[in-house]
Parts: sequence; structure tokens; C-alpha cells
Amino acid sequence: MVFNYPPPLVAKGVLVGDLGDLFMKFIADFHLHSKYSRATSPQMDLEHLNNAAKIKGIKILTIGDFTHPEWFKNLKEKLESAETGLFRLKASTRPGDVYTRFILTTEVSCIYSKTGRIRKIHIIIFAPSFETVEKINTHLGWIGNLKADGRPILGLDAKELTKIVLGISENCLIVPAHLWTPYFGLLGSKSGFNSIEECFEDYSKYIYAGETGLSSDPSMNWRLSVLDRITLISNSDAHSPQKIGREANVFDTEISYPAIIEAIKSKNPQKFLYTIEFYPEEGKYHYDGHRLCGISLSPAESKKYNNICPNCGRSLTIGVLNRVEELADRPNGFKPAASIPFKSLIPLEEIIADAIGQGTGTIEVDKEYKNLIEKFSNEFSVLIDISRSELEAVTLSEIAEGIIRVREGKVNIEPGYDGVYGKIRIFSKGEQKTLSRQGTLF
Repeated sequence: MVFNYPPPLVAKGVLVGDLGDLFMKFIADFHLHSKYSRATSPQMDLEHLNNAAKIKGIKILTIGDFTHPEWFKNLKEKLESAETGLFRLKASTRPGDVYTRFILTTEVSCIYSKTGRIRKIHIIIFAPSFETVEKINTHLGWIGNLKADGRPILGLDAKELTKIVLGISENCLIVPAHLWTPYFGLLGSKSGFNSIEECFEDYSKYIYAGETGLSSDPSMNWRLSVLDRITLISNSDAHSPQKIGREANVFDTEISYPAIIEAIKSKNPQKFLYTIEFYPEEGKYHYDGHRLCGISLSPAESKKYNNICPNCGRSLTIGVLNRVEELADRPNGFKPAASIPFKSLIPLEEIIADAIGQGTGTIEVDKEYKNLIEKFSNEFSVLIDISRSELEAVTLSEIAEGIIRVREGKVNIEPGYDGVYGKIRIFSKGEQKTLSRQGTLF
């Protein structure tokens, strides 16, 4: 799907608000990659991101990859200051409006040895200004090659990275990315630690948040009492404009960098309203498995095989669910008293595709997606706010039914494993035809 048309700016729901409001409910996505990162779309530039954010209904979008010299140069040329610590496209480059705000973040890959093991930890850095970013980039440039990739690889302890960044500005925020990912998550099975304190030591007190990642949701993280003190945030980690907002955060604060950071640090449910989550089973590391052998196993099944692939005899990649089970000190379903709620959603394109029995990216799916955006302003408005009757007035009953089922959690998912995304179904085979006949009768 190519985003090439501007939707109306004011959504019917309450999540977007008027552009003149200083305080409003808004959606933010803090983690994505530019076209200067490996395996990313060439459309991951400011113009396409600005347009995609409007279509999705995202008010605050990160620019990502601020450590890359060419990308940072591009940012300084094309962005201008908006609210405190936020930016927008300059009038000469934006398509006539000022909807999207950009926030400065980047992801750094720390690969180093600690306590006898190789550690591979991805860290998100939030920064309040271009001046701060320049100082961070200068310092990190002494340690590694920032030109090589939008997400630089540094032989630097995560604790030392935190020390450097916060030494430059205490207004920065350090967030461990996708906490549970086997290979690059702080709590991951392959190269992570068993706690935040084990990784950051005396700098743990400066870690206020962690990113859930696509293969876990807050309810899984709530099973660990050691995570109660941090705020769980959720982001898309998008490599193409279509994927932004597949996970996101909903706030009700002033539109500014300080207000957003304070809402995260304070874990205030009146200001940080909820997160938007992938169904974790759809993430590509939820179950254990071995991709080359097509083996996917639940934690109980893996235990029977002693975490060894029954096909080739090699070690399984231990997924997020198993790792949570290993570290959890609470039962499934436990909810801490002080926790930010969440909603589990499926991207609208996937719902449409399943409802009409077509693949994502097809002409039919794209046509119906554009129809719904034209009618209701943005994707999140459709997914969260619009009633069934309003949906049925403008689209197929199957699609309206699919959207409602996703809101209610009535989905079936074959869990992802070892780098393979889960397969999700909202309708059983033949069900679309039954719904079509019912719609015709009415």
C-alpha cells in the first residue's frame, strides 16, 4: 500500500483533537528507523512519515536514527521548532498543514561482554534538542562508526551508554528496547540479563521505562514484580511507513517534550492513558521454535524436548512467552494496582484482508482502506472509536464485524516463533460468505 493522499485533519473520535489545543489526547510512536537503517523502505523519509502519521492518526512520531550523520543533516535542513522539544516540517517541505510533530529518538545496539557472556542490548535514547543530539553524536562517534547504519553498533556497556547520555543532558530518557526479544532484548533469552539492575547496576534508578516489544504485552510484563517501578511503553519499530503505529502510546498532556517525558516517568494514568498493542502471539518471537525446521513449540512442549529441536537436534530459539515464564514471580492474569491499561489491536489493512479473503497490499484491500480513511479521517479512529452502525453504513458488513471482533479480542492466532510472524485469523473459512448473505438480506 502506498500512502499518497491526504486525509481530513480532524478525526471524528477524541484521540486527535483540534490542532490549536495545547492539551489534548494524542497518539505517539517513539521507535522507528529511517531509510539509512538496514532492511528499511526507501520511503522512510520525513515527507512520507509525515503523511503516514496523518493517515494513521499519530500526532507525535519519532524521526528515529538521529545518530546517522546524513539523516541528522536532513533533519536539521527540513525540520523547524514547534512546541518545546518537538519539531515539524518546514513550510517549504510540508504539504500545506502542520499536523505531525516529530520527537528526537534513536536506537543504539550495544554489543559487549559482561560477567562472562556476550550481551547484545538495544537501547532507545530520547533527546530534547538538536544541540543535545549533536553532543551525543560527537561522543558516540569517538566510540564507533555512526555512518555504517541508522542503528549503530557500539562496543559499549549499556550502563556506560546511559552514563554518557545523561551526562550530556539529564533531560534525555534511556529506554531498553523490546525488552524480551531473544537476541537484542535486555531480558532476552540469548544475550540478555535477568533484571534491569543486573544490566544497569547503579544507573538502574535512571531507567524509568521499558518497551514491551511486539511479542509481549503489558499483562505478560505484569507477572514480574521487579518491573513494577518502570512504565511500559509500546512502539512500532517500523521499517516502512505502513507499519508505523502498529504499537503506540496514548497521552492526555500538553503537547511538548517535557510533558511527554514527565508523563512517562511519573506513570500517571491520568496523563498516560493506555498503550496500543500488537496481539503478542502475532509477534515473531512469541513461541519457541526453529525456523529452518518449521518447528513451533509452546513453553510446555519445549520443556518436553529439553529445549532441543526434535527435527535437527540443535537448540531452540527460546521465545518471549517461555522467558516470561522463567522469570515471573506472579501468576498469569495478575494486574498491579499501579499500571497503565492497554488495548490490543490489529492493523486495519490486515482486518480488511481477512474479512474479504484477499492478501494485504492487493487492489481490493487498498481500495477499502482508503474508503474508510476518507470517511473517518484516520486509522485509529476506525479501529477504536467508530460504532458498528457507522461502519456498516460505509463498508462491507464483514469488515465492520472484523473491526468489532478485534476490539473484543475475538481472534485466532497461530503464534510466531524464531523470526516468523504469527498468523492471525478473525474469521473462519466460509464465514465471510455467510456474513455477505446476511448483509444482502438486510
